[in-house]
Amino acid sequence: MPADALQGLVGRRCTALDRRSKYILARFDGPASPVAMIHLGMTGRMIVEVVKPRTRRPDYRKHEHWRMDFGDRLVRFVDPRRFGALDVTPDADLNGHPLIRELGVEPLEEGFDGEFLHRVTRGRKVAIKQLLMNAKVVVGVGNIYASESCWHARVRPRRAAKSLTRRECDALAAATVKVLSAAIAAGGTSFRDYVGVDEDAGYFARELRVYERAGDACPRCGDLVKRAVQQGRSTYWCSGCQR
Repeated sequence: MPADALQGLVGRRCTALDRRSKYILARFDGPASPVAMIHLGMTGRMIVEVVKPRTRRPDYRKHEHWRMDFGDRLVRFVDPRRFGALDVTPDADLNGHPLIRELGVEPLEEGFDGEFLHRVTRGRKVAIKQLLMNAKVVVGVGNIYASESCWHARVRPRRAAKSLTRRECDALAAATVKVLSAAIAAGGTSFRDYVGVDEDAGYFARELRVYERAGDACPRCGDLVKRAVQQGRSTYWCSGCQR
C-alpha cells in the first residue's frame, strides 16, 4: 500500500467509480487525476456506511485494514485473509500500470464474441475453463461463472481449448455474457462471506446449475453432475449433456 500516494488523496473529491477486470477504480479530482486501484482478493469486502459529517467515527472492525471518509459516507475495507490490494496511480499512467497493462478483453464489452474465442483457442491444449479464467485472455470470469458458462454452452470444461468448434465458441461466448449479466443483476453469488457494499447478500446462487451441485441431477438432462479439481479449483459439469 503506497502510504504517500494515499495521503495525497486527502482533501480530494471522488469523481467516478469504474472497473477494469476485478480492479475497482476510484477516480479523484485535482492534479494528475489520481486513481485508486482496489482489488478485493478472495475475502475482501468494501462496506459503505452513511454517517453524519463531523461526528465521531465508529471503531475499526475486526480485519478492517483501511477506510476512506467522504464526510457523509464511510468506505471500509475488511479482508480477513489479507489478499486484497490497494494502489494509487496518476490517470495518465493507468493503462501502463503493471497490474493493468497485460489484462485481456472484457467479456461484457465490444471485442468478446465467438470469433474472438475461436481465435484465441487455436493451438491451445489448456482446458477451456482454465482459458476462460486466464486474465491475460479474458478478464473477470471467476471459477463459479466459468463452470456455469460451460454448462449453458453444453461444453465440457475440461476439454482442450483447441478442440472447440466455431459454433461451440459462439455458444460459449454468448453463455459467458448471459451468466455474468444475470449474476450482476442478482447482486453476485453469496457463498460463505461474500456481501455487497450495503452488506446484503447476492442471490445468483439460486440460479446455479452445476456449481457445488456434485451428485445432483442435471436440471437440463437429468444426468449426474460431477466434480473435479483443476489447478486447485473445483470444476463442475454434467456428465450427460456437456460434450
